[in-house]
Amino acid sequence: MIVEIIVAMISVLAFGVSFHIPKSEYLYCALNGGIGWAVYRISLNCGFGPTASALWAALVLTLAARVLSAVRKMPSTVFLIAGIFSLVPGSGIYYTSYYIIMNELSRGSAKGIETFKVAGAIVLGIIFGLALPQNWFNYLGRITEKGQKGRRKIRPDVQEKENFSDD
Repeated sequence: MIVEIIVAMISVLAFGVSFHIPKSEYLYCALNGGIGWAVYRISLNCGFGPTASALWAALVLTLAARVLSAVRKMPSTVFLIAGIFSLVPGSGIYYTSYYIIMNELSRGSAKGIETFKVAGAIVLGIIFGLALPQNWFNYLGRITEKGQKGRRKIRPDVQEKENFSDD
């Protein structure tokens, strides 16, 4: 499972690079994708089906994206769209069309319905995650700002000039 999470993080990172996500957010997008995949796999291991697992994963991923957006001062879509990349049922769409083309209509329709349910669960998870008030997440951003306010970032070369001035 750890290998799957790492692969999910790498795929989300590659998605972020190809869609020009700001470089400073690559790691956070990858972590969000890894969180989503981890929740999906844990839900599957606990006995949930693919649809319920996708719902829980999308919900947790959306909440994590909103927290990251408040803390990092970026739109939540930066983290959300990249994060759901690993959850999108691409293989389901592929096999649905494959079975239909190969004239195995019963298998194609079964796979298509399953894929549609997973995609709908992802949408519902995002809707439930976005239904919470934004000010709950903004509060987290203010907490992190207070923690960083006392710190003054000075480059070493600038600090030396300030300490050794002839004024």
